[in-house]
Amino acid sequence: MAHKSDPKTAPNISPLAPEAIADVPGIDGVRIATAAAGIKHADRTDLLMMVFDKPAAVAGVFTTSRCSSAPVDVCRRNLLVGRARALVVNSGNSNAFTGKKGEESTRLTAEAAAKAVGCEPNEVFLASTGVIGEPLDPNKFVGRLAGLATEATPDRWRDAADAIMTTDTYPKILSASPSIGGVEVTINGIAKGAGMIAPDMATMLSFIATDAPISAPVLQRMLTDATAPSFNSTTVDGDTSTSDTLLMFATGTAMARDCPAITDFDDSRLDEFKAALGGLCLDLARQIARDGEGARKEIVVTVKGAVSDRSAKRIAMSIANSPLVKTAAAGEDANWGRVVMAVGKAGEEADRDRLQISFGDVRVAVDGARDPDYEEAAAAAVMKRDTIEIGVDIGLGEGCWTVYTCDLTKDYVGINGDYRS
Repeated sequence: MAHKSDPKTAPNISPLAPEAIADVPGIDGVRIATAAAGIKHADRTDLLMMVFDKPAAVAGVFTTSRCSSAPVDVCRRNLLVGRARALVVNSGNSNAFTGKKGEESTRLTAEAAAKAVGCEPNEVFLASTGVIGEPLDPNKFVGRLAGLATEATPDRWRDAADAIMTTDTYPKILSASPSIGGVEVTINGIAKGAGMIAPDMATMLSFIATDAPISAPVLQRMLTDATAPSFNSTTVDGDTSTSDTLLMFATGTAMARDCPAITDFDDSRLDEFKAALGGLCLDLARQIARDGEGARKEIVVTVKGAVSDRSAKRIAMSIANSPLVKTAAAGEDANWGRVVMAVGKAGEEADRDRLQISFGDVRVAVDGARDPDYEEAAAAAVMKRDTIEIGVDIGLGEGCWTVYTCDLTKDYVGINGDYRS
């Protein structure tokens, strides 16, 4: 059944969680089942299976880590086929840095899923999240895949979002309803991530599906474009995971409602869909930042006036990943000197005497010095907000970029100090 709840009534939920978890509709051609397989914790839902009743177009973006996980390797290979019949995801174990045992685990999982849905193993996509370096025992769950494939239903998106969580404090799930050629279609997305978040590709784990009839090459280009200002502009702690996986599936079932098939990226009928996908990815990415381990503040860093967008992004990331900036936010301290430091160390063109810095709508520095109208009380008030906006104008060009992050609290140390226990 579909679920709807208020996450702020549950214990240990991030204070930045949304007021309510979205209640999303099912998507024709996608069925979902979950189970508690005891991969790390007993009686915790940790296994997700999505079944595509007919071959779905698929696109993906993955971690750039040179130590990528075995499931990431499988997805990269299978993406060349361009179609999907099943997705199997487990939490509690990332199946990363597990050598031949990891490869064998993915092989057995893909073969079992393929048999369960009646397809080839190269039409099965896999993802794992959790502890690195621990072998993943497939015998804990491959025997359950046939049953999951049978019992799967279209309305279990909330269950899917729950199943992929690790240190997340709430499930991240969204839906959008754009139109293509006058026919309304659906896009659903889920994501997980709270730590080891500095994606250089897409996100930690995120799975998006639509009933729109879009070819795999067009889907891939749209997904890649949508990640740049969203998942690729999100950081919690500056660490890129071995397992980052973003997959998008298009069942094409909306053709039964006369939705036109899209095979050209520049088709103007796709404009509304592109905007909706970009918005959904950005919202999911910001939820990840807002659920950062131990986070109490969201920080939005916007850099403009850089020599290029690339330069603006590198400067914004330098600010967003600075432990000193993040701890100042945690302490509600309007210490703009730490922002100056982060700009200067970014390795990008900057002119100290042209630099301007703002916290929210309060300009704190201008022309390389403290703003003559600066008032500590006004800046301090901005730092008490749940979302702190840091604006930086480099004063050298037209480059602009926004990055999303969170503060750094002592809870982050506690969570990660106890992560394997």
